[in-house]
Amino acid sequence: MKIARKIIKGIVYFLTIPFTYILVSLLFTSITIDKKNDDSNSDKSIYLSTNGVHLDIVIHKKDIDSMLLSGIKTEESDNYLSFGWGDENFYVNTPTWGDLTFNNAFKAMFLKSSTLMHVTRYRLKGSDWVEIKLSQTELNKLNSYVLSTFKTNENGMKIILENQGYSSMDDFYKAKGSYSCFMTCNSWVNLGFKESGLKSCLWTPFDFGLMNKYE
Repeated sequence: MKIARKIIKGIVYFLTIPFTYILVSLLFTSITIDKKNDDSNSDKSIYLSTNGVHLDIVIHKKDIDSMLLSGIKTEESDNYLSFGWGDENFYVNTPTWGDLTFNNAFKAMFLKSSTLMHVTRYRLKGSDWVEIKLSQTELNKLNSYVLSTFKTNENGMKIILENQGYSSMDDFYKAKGSYSCFMTCNSWVNLGFKESGLKSCLWTPFDFGLMNKYE
């Protein structure tokens, strides 16, 4: 009986952890950090894009700082670039949700690992992108935030993973930081908004956190 009670207690504790995580995540996601400077000079635009789980920041190429654009593969016909951050193993070995395995998910969420920046090039604006108006100062801060996430070599150049993109329109670059259940791809986007003075969540691991605040 004592062994049975211990097993039941262990199962209850095990189930409590994800429940608590989800509950706290939803609570923090619902708390809004307002835009710092509510001025009328918000004449610039960026966009939020999601595949249903993972958020990307999309910026028109003309609004991307030269330092951020330097070392990124682009074509003359590209008009927009999207930036996403995530776990390297998960990005490379899980191109679709059908490729998801428990091992890859566990490593991404709980083990320290290397990360990548995923840059996708677009010629046309996506119909499902959410437009966000911001000032030049806020845009500059967001550019700096994205730039600071790229890992560089000894010559200060971004490190591209050759022939690792999902298509001819995207590439992966080495990034700083470690992915976890507390710092997800969507937390990275939210933190960038917060540091740039834009409306954001207190903290969120979900894509719908920011999407709901801007849609």
